Amino acid sequence: MTTRPVSPRRRRQVTRGIMYVVLVALVVVALFIADWATIQRAFFDPEVARDMLPDVIVIGMKNTLLYTALSFAIGLTLALVLALMKLSSIGPYRWFANGYIELFRGLPALVTIILVVFAIPIAFEGAADWIPGGTTGRAVVGLSLVAAAYMAETIRAGIEAVPKGQTEAARSLGMSRATAMISIVLPQAFRIIIPPLTNELVLLIKDTSLFFVAGTTPVTKELTKLGRDLMSTHFNGTPLTVIAIAYLVITLPLTFLVSRLEKRSARAR
Repeated sequence: MTTRPVSPRRRRQVTRGIMYVVLVALVVVALFIADWATIQRAFFDPEVARDMLPDVIVIGMKNTLLYTALSFAIGLTLALVLALMKLSSIGPYRWFANGYIELFRGLPALVTIILVVFAIPIAFEGAADWIPGGTTGRAVVGLSLVAAAYMAETIRAGIEAVPKGQTEAARSLGMSRATAMISIVLPQAFRIIIPPLTNELVLLIKDTSLFFVAGTTPVTKELTKLGRDLMSTHFNGTPLTVIAIAYLVITLPLTFLVSRLEKRSARAR
């Protein structure tokens, strides 16, 4: 009696089933051996969570969203200029844009924020007065500089993805190169790059946690700084849990939006 060989498809199904069983078994074991009473006291204390309200919303979430919106708006404006400079036929423009992008993509965001917040005012007397908002305003500028370097490459890629025939057709109708770029190319490029720009927005939300280096007042704290201070006050990890939930409330709708936009873009292609 001969045994029929197992097909590759059946082998994959069996392997996948074994992996699922192992995963479920590990989760069940973890659930049984975990000390849930201690976990609840350390990370899910209802009284500590109640004490965080309404500050976690009216201060932490509000400031996080405000700093993100400012950094994104400034960074996007600068990124557009850098992308156009990088695509320019004028050599010094391209050299400056390339140097800027490589510099700020190579530096950690924390280092850039520290340099803008502390080093520049020391190096240039009176520079601290140029930027409104004190150290927090300078932290926003520092994060904007980093965001601009990444978004500039995204915008450049979007512009280059627009068929060159669009520009040629616009030029044949008598449009100047600048008019064709503004009226024809950029609108199409931005439709292409909306998903990666939304991803950059999500990253900026989390990068505002670096603002702690700038120092804060009770009304300028973002989510992470607020959570760190409350953890020190209560000697409990519940503020960290609440802050994590607050970040998820902000970022999950955005990541869902990115997924929908990417699927729509794929269908359009």
